[in-house]
Amino acid sequence: MDVALFIVLPYVCLAVFVVGHVWRYRADQFGWTSRTSQLFEKRWLAWGSPLFHVGALMAILGHAAGLLVPTSWTQALGISDHAYHLVAVVAGTVAGVVLCTGLVILLLRRFVFSVRVRVVTTGMDRVLYALLTVEIAVGMWQTVAINVFGEGYEYRGTVSVWFRQLFVLQPDPALITSAPAVYAWHAVIACLILAVWPFTRLVHVWSVPIAYLGRPYVVYRRRTAVARPPREQSRDRSSRPRSSAGR
Repeated sequence: MDVALFIVLPYVCLAVFVVGHVWRYRADQFGWTSRTSQLFEKRWLAWGSPLFHVGALMAILGHAAGLLVPTSWTQALGISDHAYHLVAVVAGTVAGVVLCTGLVILLLRRFVFSVRVRVVTTGMDRVLYALLTVEIAVGMWQTVAINVFGEGYEYRGTVSVWFRQLFVLQPDPALITSAPAVYAWHAVIACLILAVWPFTRLVHVWSVPIAYLGRPYVVYRRRTAVARPPREQSRDRSSRPRSSAGR
């Protein structure tokens, strides 16, 4: 089971992630969108969406620093383990609170507050929201229950090493299974999110509108012509060539 979950599953999900994006782009370019529901409801979206995206960006950057940067690098920079742990816990808690607040607002908006938004929710939307909710809840449990109110856990010597080993095709499942079970659950759910990513609205992450930076200006004209003085109108009529249709 450890081999299946922490060696086979990450590579299978990564393969589905890559192949799924290629298939989605070739077969469903018109569906390559965030499927925004802003036309159906704006008030709650204006609060939930920025909070969720800012919290998600903070969480991703924090995970990247914790998983990809070895302990020896931070020690070489003069950052003690205690200082690193303190900064990581504080930043992770702030990011988690912001992310959870945005997610709760979006969930209430989609499934409680707006019937029209709930009607246009697809099956893959429900799968995605379920996985994100569980993943964020597990992540908050790690941060708050273990590292804030608990004894704390130094995951950089186990989970982070296992994660970096995936890139060199030599993952050791014993590293992550030696950590508290909540870290293993967090990794498994992250792999599942990676697998469903190409088939959900998350594909819009890769659609950065860089072309708009060099796009020419759009000239807008009034729908109705501006009223001109009668003298100019009569001058225009007299200068038009006469039609020879009646000759």
